[in-house]
Amino acid sequence: MGTLTVWRFDSEEGADRAVGTLEDLARKQLITVYDAATVSWPKGAKKPRTRQLNDLAASGALGGAFWGLLFGLLFFVPLLGVAIGVAAGALTGALSDVGIDDDFIKRTRDEVTPGTSALFVLTSGAVLDKVSAAFEGQAPHLMFTNLSTEQEKTLREAFAE
Repeated sequence: MGTLTVWRFDSEEGADRAVGTLEDLARKQLITVYDAATVSWPKGAKKPRTRQLNDLAASGALGGAFWGLLFGLLFFVPLLGVAIGVAAGALTGALSDVGIDDDFIKRTRDEVTPGTSALFVLTSGAVLDKVSAAFEGQAPHLMFTNLSTEQEKTLREAFAE
């Protein structure tokens, strides 16, 4: 079973610093990273910067299509107008089939704001006490959606490139 995790940081650089920690944990086999992406939102910017971490995730399980869709729903759709909003509603419904529901989207939208950053990761096999200890001092706020095995399979199939 995989877990889609969102870690929010109170600075626009926090997620980028956390990537190094995550890379170290993966090298030590304390967590398996299937895919990851960051969002950093500088103060004063109209929208955040996003980056898929191809170098961190060996397989790129979700791919750019998934991250583009998710980040589009989270950060750009409200700015694009009603027609795209209607299409986004249908896409949001499709995401709910793989464990990403409206509450997750709303909560993430509300909490990742200018001056903050976030690390989005699809993982499994985390040694929780070691992972928690590694992130001490970085002050991440943990938001997550657990995916069942079936939801993970559906997600991988839906966004395979």
